[in-house]
Amino acid sequence: MKILNTFLIALLGMSAFSSPLLADTADDRGLEIAVEADKRKNGFGDFTADLLMVLRNKQGEESTRELRSKNLEVEGDGDKSLTIFDRPQDIKGTALLTFTHKTGSDDQWLYLPALKRVKRIASNNKSGPFMGSEFAYEDISSQEVEKYTYKYLRDEPLDGEAMFVFERYPVDKKSGYTRQVVWMDQDEYRERKIVYYDRKNSLLKTLTFSGYEKYLDKFWKAAEMDMTNHQTGKSTKLAWSNYAFGTGLGDRDFDRNSLKRAR
Repeated sequence: MKILNTFLIALLGMSAFSSPLLADTADDRGLEIAVEADKRKNGFGDFTADLLMVLRNKQGEESTRELRSKNLEVEGDGDKSLTIFDRPQDIKGTALLTFTHKTGSDDQWLYLPALKRVKRIASNNKSGPFMGSEFAYEDISSQEVEKYTYKYLRDEPLDGEAMFVFERYPVDKKSGYTRQVVWMDQDEYRERKIVYYDRKNSLLKTLTFSGYEKYLDKFWKAAEMDMTNHQTGKSTKLAWSNYAFGTGLGDRDFDRNSLKRAR
C-alpha cells in the first residue's frame, strides 16, 4: 500500500494541476488536493522566523515564550528544522532538531542546556506535548504528503471562503491521532482549520490558521496558529514574525552539534 501510495503521489505531482480536479474516488480526490497543496509549498530553500508562544491554562491564565525557527528544504525527503527557545531565562537555549521523512518515523532530538544533554525523542513519544504546549512533537514536523492517506469529504464555505474538506489518516501507527479533518481554501490551497481525533477517535484538538501573508510572491505563511485542546481546556498560540528566506542555511546548521551551538 505504501509503494502504491508513493507511486500515486509521484504521478499526481506530474499532473497538470492547473486543470480542474479529475479524481474518480474520494480517496484519490483527497490525495490530489494534498499533492497540489504540497506542490505550492515547494521551492522555498530555507527560511528563518521568530515566534511568540502563548500558553493558556483552563482558567485563561497566560505565560509566554520566545523562540526562533530555522528551516531547510531537503530535495527528495522531508524538511529539516531547528527550534530554539530564547525566553524565559530558565529554558533559554533549549532546542529541538527535527528531520522529517516522507516515509518512516521522523528523527527528533531535544537539547536541554540545564543538563547539557541531547535527548532523542523516541517514536513512541511523538504524540507527547512539545515543551508544555498543546502542540505535539509530531505537529512540529513538516506535514509531508506521504505521512497520510486521504479521503475527500465535501466542499463548504468557512468565513465566507470556499473550502475543500477532507480527512487524512496517519500512516505511522505510533501517531497520537486516528484522523484529522482539514479545511483548505480552494483559491490558494492554504490550511485554515484542522480538527484532530485521538486514538479512541474522540475529538481532541482544533488548530486554526489566520493572518496569511505572501512571501517572495509565492509562499503563503500564517501569522498565527491557535491550537485548542477540547479535552483539557488549554490552548497554545504561535505568533510568527520576521520571516527571512534565502538566508544561506545548510546541512551543517542542522546537525546534532547545532543543538549545543543554538544558544
